[in-house]
Amino acid sequence: MTEADALSQRHATAFADTMRPWSPAEFTDLLDAPHTHLIDTGHAFALTRIVADEAELLTLATDPAHRRKGMARALLRALENHAREAGATTLFLEVSANNTPAIALYDAAGYQTTSRRPKYYQSPTGMRVDALILTKAL
Repeated sequence: MTEADALSQRHATAFADTMRPWSPAEFTDLLDAPHTHLIDTGHAFALTRIVADEAELLTLATDPAHRRKGMARALLRALENHAREAGATTLFLEVSANNTPAIALYDAAGYQTTSRRPKYYQSPTGMRVDALILTKAL
């Protein structure tokens, strides 16, 4: 099993009820991109893209069996530090407006909502959900 296969499976498990999982091909493309960085703790992982002074959190996924243990919070701090060390001064991300636990995590970490993309995501049931764009100065 390739790293992309494993990440795809873990992503599907983490987001089973909320969004379309990313395919192994999508992970392969991201991992092969020159500005993409993976931080993997075993039970959680994050992919970021850092270009010039800006970082984008592409995804942060935590195994459901290991949630509520501070892993996502620690991973978020680690990726912020990595982005800062790479020269980024701002980190942004998008999150589904109905992903209450993630929004609480980002709010507690100091992220601010700067924009909204109406009906951006489609849930597995077909419902359209807004994406919130959150930003934090590093």
